[in-house]
Amino acid sequence: MKTSTASLLGLLLTATSCQSFTPSRIPIVPLTAQQTKHSATASSNDEDLQLTRQIIMAHIAKQSGTPPSPYGDSLLPSHLTNPDDYPVNDLMIRAALGRTPTERTPVWLFRQAGRHLPEYMSYKKDVGRNFLEMLSFPQDVAECTLQPLRRYDVDAAILFSDILVVAEAMNVKVTMPGGVGIQVPCPLVGPADMNERLPKKEQLGREFVESKLGHVMESVRLIRKKMKEEGMEVPLIGFSAAPWTLLFYMVGGSSKKNNGIGVQWLTEYPEASRDLLDRLTSVIIEYMSQQVENGAHMLQLFEAMGMMIDQENFMKFAMPCLETIAKELKARYPDVPLMVFARGASFANEELSKLGYDVITIDGSVDRTKARDIVGGRTGLQGNYDPRELIPDGGDGNSVKTVETVRATAKDMLKALGPQRLIANLGEGLGGKESPDLVNEFVKVIHEESEKLIADEE
Repeated sequence: MKTSTASLLGLLLTATSCQSFTPSRIPIVPLTAQQTKHSATASSNDEDLQLTRQIIMAHIAKQSGTPPSPYGDSLLPSHLTNPDDYPVNDLMIRAALGRTPTERTPVWLFRQAGRHLPEYMSYKKDVGRNFLEMLSFPQDVAECTLQPLRRYDVDAAILFSDILVVAEAMNVKVTMPGGVGIQVPCPLVGPADMNERLPKKEQLGREFVESKLGHVMESVRLIRKKMKEEGMEVPLIGFSAAPWTLLFYMVGGSSKKNNGIGVQWLTEYPEASRDLLDRLTSVIIEYMSQQVENGAHMLQLFEAMGMMIDQENFMKFAMPCLETIAKELKARYPDVPLMVFARGASFANEELSKLGYDVITIDGSVDRTKARDIVGGRTGLQGNYDPRELIPDGGDGNSVKTVETVRATAKDMLKALGPQRLIANLGEGLGGKESPDLVNEFVKVIHEESEKLIADEE
């Protein structure tokens, strides 16, 4: 006798009546040979219930044609227990993990929330707060995070925040005086000053993050709540600056001047530099972990000041921190995609691809024809569209960018990098002069042309 899907769902709901469970929202996975073998040896009620779920949901998947989950034998990522926490549009997650092919290339943009959006400028004026001030108000953070999702068909949201919130939490004041970017007015002046002002490594655990960065976690929770209310079924990306980038600002004070002080610290105070980088590594791990625990589906690590350090010192000081972060976060959350961007330090991409990151972000300097060979199939790629293509005058006043030029250049990127295991993004963030119409066209053409390329490959 053929069992109907409705009957199976009824059985499943009966079996899980004591738990919060939404079958229609679960990534479906066919039953594997290993699971079939395990059915004869399940030794507890919990195991039996889990196996029953898998058998029933596999049958439903077969009848409905639902694609398999990227999580192999698991119904949900290892850190999730509530099916409602998993987005319906998981294209970004699947592309990042590379466990199954995707039907098109996902796309989002660095700084997709912010100055290039008229609604952002209007909102900021209405609330009467500058960028840094808004970060302390979860309602502002949530609104700004969601604005680009309302305008563009992007495949992810990213937490509206700043790379220096960790430095500020560690008692290094950050300001935004206007017209000169974010600054650290009182940078660290030496090892003694560092030890006097900064918390010790043993103080930089979970409790520190909850105490000093709790408003960020409140923002993450509110974003997820608002996304659900507005039907935004895409992943939320959490992020942090990487240790070298934070050290650079904490000792130099600005990206506009004193650019040599960071490397000078590494040279003159190697032990103190390692101590500072070690403290930063610890707090970054806990900070990013808490973002996951509060609702982030993916993580992005920004080594934004890679251009401010030479290769020898990068490998000696920055790379060990990036390795520790990758190993610890992937050990804690193996199913959470972890992306890294060593901006201006593309020499590091091959080594980074060996550390456990799921995605290596490439900046505009990377030769697309060699990018895949560099990561050797170990990771996916993210990038590296030139944001100047989204500025009507090209950013220099000497060229004209249109919907047609955007379509052509975006197609060129897709053909060079390939549509699979790629997250289409920029080589650096939006600066504020970009046209929303051109940004929208970029998002559209990535989806449309990648679908064609993938269909042609099949």
